[in-house]
Amino acid sequence: MHRQWAELEVWLQNNKPAVLADLNPPADIGEIHNLQSSLKARLPDDFIACLQIHNGQKGEAEPLFDQNAFLPIRPMLMSWSTWSELLEDGDFDGRAARPNGAIKPVWWSPGWVPFASNGGGDHLCLDLDPPAQGQMGQVIRVFHDAADRIVIAPGFGSWFDGFVNNTCS
Repeated sequence: MHRQWAELEVWLQNNKPAVLADLNPPADIGEIHNLQSSLKARLPDDFIACLQIHNGQKGEAEPLFDQNAFLPIRPMLMSWSTWSELLEDGDFDGRAARPNGAIKPVWWSPGWVPFASNGGGDHLCLDLDPPAQGQMGQVIRVFHDAADRIVIAPGFGSWFDGFVNNTCS
């Protein structure tokens, strides 16, 4: 994770210094433990390593991940809580999802952890609740108003590595 961030930071410094300046300092271990406790789940080690380098973006520059801002822990937890409360309140009852890949066919799962957002309600999530044929920690795209649920990478580390390689090449 350190190598990828170092490469990305050099690219950002040369191409998008405002985005580099928008990155937060590292999350401390207490913040990460609180997040995991609130989620009642263990986050993948590569994602924890990422948060220990940068705890998301401040939100004062363009999104880091193409059209998706890198969420700090607090907004990450707020998004997760909002989705989970809507689920608990029955707002998704009768809504059928269209999974593309090994994702549970549900509108929302409390095992999905939003880590990036387009600001319009759509998220990139870590899937900590995959079906048997899925991979723990796979990265999925979740739309707030469309039934599509899409696996975009088998894990955070491979997704982030691909993002850095595509951005910096």
